[in-house]
Amino acid sequence: MIKLGERMKELRLRDGRTQDALASVLGVTAQAVSRWEKGICYPDMSMIPSIANYFGISIDELFGYDNDREKKVDLLADQLYAMIRRNDGKDENMEECITLAREGLIEFPGNEKLTLALAYALFNAGYVRRGEHHIVGVDGYSVYDIERHRTYPEWQEAIKLYEKLLLSLSNGKLRQKAIEELSQLYKNTGEHEKALHLAEDAPDIKTSKPFLRIKAFDGKEAIDAMGEALLESVRHSIDMMIHIILDDTTIPPAKAAEMLQNAEEMFELISPYPSCGKDFGVLTCIQMLRSYYLWLAEKKEDAFVALDKALDYGKTTEKEFSTELPDLWPWWDVPEREKVMAEMQADSRWTEWVEKTRR
Repeated sequence: MIKLGERMKELRLRDGRTQDALASVLGVTAQAVSRWEKGICYPDMSMIPSIANYFGISIDELFGYDNDREKKVDLLADQLYAMIRRNDGKDENMEECITLAREGLIEFPGNEKLTLALAYALFNAGYVRRGEHHIVGVDGYSVYDIERHRTYPEWQEAIKLYEKLLLSLSNGKLRQKAIEELSQLYKNTGEHEKALHLAEDAPDIKTSKPFLRIKAFDGKEAIDAMGEALLESVRHSIDMMIHIILDDTTIPPAKAAEMLQNAEEMFELISPYPSCGKDFGVLTCIQMLRSYYLWLAEKKEDAFVALDKALDYGKTTEKEFSTELPDLWPWWDVPEREKVMAEMQADSRWTEWVEKTRR
């Protein structure tokens, strides 16, 4: 209670109220309020609810606990997301992340930020521990191995957490994040109707953040906002193009390689607008995947040209990862990965390329 008086004074000045006004409501003298604010003495505990109500805050906020609590939650959530990001394709510390999130929820029961962090940790744990698996459907298209995915305890728990969060989360970034990740888990586990229901309730693309920002400006700022929206649209378009190539096994390898080259050129088309520098990582992976399809199309020389382009992009990424490219190739899960890799590794040009990634 040492800082209670300071807090009362801060709130009183915030609201433009006098000591006399507060004293009148509480049935005490202005001198008593003055002594409280100076820390000479403290109000009777029976008055605390009335004081909090007077300022329109909770008792926890009156004592300053709520602010400290929120800061601690934010710090813990930031720590968790930083730890989770380290699990990029392989399990580095997933159990530690999950345990830390669970411990945080013991200290802060039901906290939405920490619940979302735990769900996200479990979401990622399913990928790095067990993987995303595909099978070829009867119509020749790649589909998720939903029977296998449904056995993942991490994803099943994450789904329950996300569904619970959506009952209470208000509109905003946390809710959008929960919807996006839950939609992916519904897809992974074959809950297509549930995913469709989430999609039907979502806003139109023109009311998304990048497009609404355009309406916030005019002149040059509006042009810049349009460029940012265009770049964001291209990123999502390329992501969809890649997944069409991966999922539609009827696309000939040569056509798939051409489509991936077109994806790279889409960035060049919008180069007068915001720099695509932060997309060099994506361009790296596009060229690695393109090398796979070029090899299948019997364009082996072009396959190694694509690997060299991937290396050039990899060396210009913000977090250079060129030395990891041989292990990451071809980045996405493809049906003939092992066969093609064995053939490419038997080619002397693969050894030369690996050496270049280490320079």
